[in-house]
Amino acid sequence: MTFTDTAPQPRERILQAAADLLAGGGREAVSTRSVSAAAGVQAQTIYRHFGDMQGLLDEVARRGYASYLAAKQENLTTGDPIDQLRRGWAMHVAFGLANPALYRLLNTDARPGAGSSVTGEAGGLLLQLVTRVAEAGLLRVGVEEAAAMIHAAGVGVTITLIDADAAGRLADHEGLSERTRDAVLAALVTDPEDEPAEDTRAARRARHAVALKALLDDGEQGFTPGERLLLDELLTRLVATTADGQENGPMTKSRG
Repeated sequence: MTFTDTAPQPRERILQAAADLLAGGGREAVSTRSVSAAAGVQAQTIYRHFGDMQGLLDEVARRGYASYLAAKQENLTTGDPIDQLRRGWAMHVAFGLANPALYRLLNTDARPGAGSSVTGEAGGLLLQLVTRVAEAGLLRVGVEEAAAMIHAAGVGVTITLIDADAAGRLADHEGLSERTRDAVLAALVTDPEDEPAEDTRAARRARHAVALKALLDDGEQGFTPGERLLLDELLTRLVATTADGQENGPMTKSRG
């Protein structure tokens, strides 16, 4: 992972040294002593530019992730949202396999309770994409839940493949990423060209409620804050009580 061909300034030398150490030996290889020696600077120079070692690692991650985030952003502008989800999944896995140490730093070595601004930005892009699916009336569950499931499955698959690659057994998992992706999407998304005949009214209600909630999230409907909170709660309850085909949930009792 190379940021520049030449890095004469101390800040750039420090970043390059940290990136090289991370790629070669993982998070444990990036210490104040090792970075100082590799960059030819004193420890205080690192702290002056980055505050502490975590600040340095955050900047290494931000730079290493920059091109990936740009590609993810571009993915939002072309094609239908289901195809975008598929491409986004493939991009996520490919980035992890190409940058295993950086991927681990971002997804498994984070400080407890402290989210990364880099992964937070990627998560925001995923939410945008899932919201587009919801607005099209194709999402079976809430936007946040669907995004969390896609993210968790994607990270799990990528870490599995990274470990397999390190052990020289990547071929043993051929097709794992695609099968997992398709299983997750099948659970979350209705195929508009092949809607099952047995699809229940409850499931249709859930998708429409998810779609309405997503479409209302722009905040331009003129509701008071209290009205908006109530509507949001009702739609959320409707999704929760009907997404699994429960025709007689709390929201439908009055029909009886």
